[in-house]
Amino acid sequence: MTSATAPVRTPEEEAARNRVRHFIGIVGKTVFIALILAFFVLPVLWLVFAPFDAHPGLNVKVPDFTLHNFAVLFANADAMASLGNSLILAIGSMVIVLVLGSLSSYALSRVRIPGRDVLLYSLLLLSSIITGTAAMVPTFLLMVKLGLIDSQFGVILVLSGGILPTVIFILKDFMDSTPKSYEESARLYGAKPLRILWDVVVPLARPGLAAIAVWAVVQVWGNFLVPYILLRSPSKSPAAVVMYTFYTEGGQPDLALISAFSLLFSLPVVAMYFFVSRRYGFRFHGGIKG
Repeated sequence: MTSATAPVRTPEEEAARNRVRHFIGIVGKTVFIALILAFFVLPVLWLVFAPFDAHPGLNVKVPDFTLHNFAVLFANADAMASLGNSLILAIGSMVIVLVLGSLSSYALSRVRIPGRDVLLYSLLLLSSIITGTAAMVPTFLLMVKLGLIDSQFGVILVLSGGILPTVIFILKDFMDSTPKSYEESARLYGAKPLRILWDVVVPLARPGLAAIAVWAVVQVWGNFLVPYILLRSPSKSPAAVVMYTFYTEGGQPDLALISAFSLLFSLPVVAMYFFVSRRYGFRFHGGIKG
């Protein structure tokens, strides 16, 4: 019986082998990153070029430049009105979640309640598991009972309730990071709890509130299901629902109108993101720098 022995490589051969492995690793990482970038960049390029193309398609190409798509869009009264409806829903929901989220997180941060952490994690877990789709039937029945079908206020309440648990969970970290000595100093001067919250806590938690404001607007701005089910009047429908109706007479998606409308639809959120990022910076954790 004979045993095979492994070939012995010289140091030069081992170094060459390591260089080949290193080169293959770099190529693999580069291809992987390129695929990931293409996955995200191609839709953005289509959004930038297609609205200015006389014959837009589903592929990305250099546009045959025209502004006719925007002329058709501005002539569509429902399309322009829907942007205003989206603005109403987004701002209304943002105000509700900021006010109620700040008050709730501040109370949960300062008041010792038995089972407080369990309550917070339960709210966050249930809001993640029970999505809008799963809860639409009971939500619809509740809105019928309250007489809020075809009401933008009803849609704002439903959307705000869906994102409020996450807002409370995030803002509580900012409230916890506010030193209680600041509040005690304000209390010595006779400040009431709401005055302390407004003048002491809110300014320190401003970066978190700004991040939450953008996040809430994004969540509501692109929401399709809730307004589609709860609103009946086309004049009250937001942009995400109205875009669903952009078809040609032949039943094909009207890409000229959809591309131009998509660009206008995305601009407010992008502008708000850059404004908040430049003014406050995005932070999802509390803390005060010394």
